[in-house]
Amino acid sequence: MPRPDEPSITFKPVQLTLCIALGLWLGAVAIAASLWLAWRLIPETVEPLSQVVRPPAATASAAPEHQSQMFEQYKQILHNQELQQAEEQAEGSVRNLSNPKCQFWLQQNRTAPTEKSRALVLEFCN
Repeated sequence: MPRPDEPSITFKPVQLTLCIALGLWLGAVAIAASLWLAWRLIPETVEPLSQVVRPPAATASAAPEHQSQMFEQYKQILHNQELQQAEEQAEGSVRNLSNPKCQFWLQQNRTAPTEKSRALVLEFCN
């Protein structure tokens, strides 16, 4: 005999079967709707990405020009670094400390660096 504080559970096989079938059907509908939505949205997001990955012909023809600009910048940076190293060596040389022209152009190059002052530092300080 059941106790009064316990709930009574009744087993109804038809209702249980219908609930399981409804759950499976709703799950299948949810999966199908998700796949359909993904199929509709993914081409919109993939298409702009493909344009970035494969640039149009106009952009591809500009690539060598861009590369030559980058190479020119690289050469300019290397040239500036060589000049700076030469200037640092000229400043540190004991022989150049006694050379007034070298000291003058070193000071000019420190206060107002130009291509002319760099060239004259290299000329008088070596």
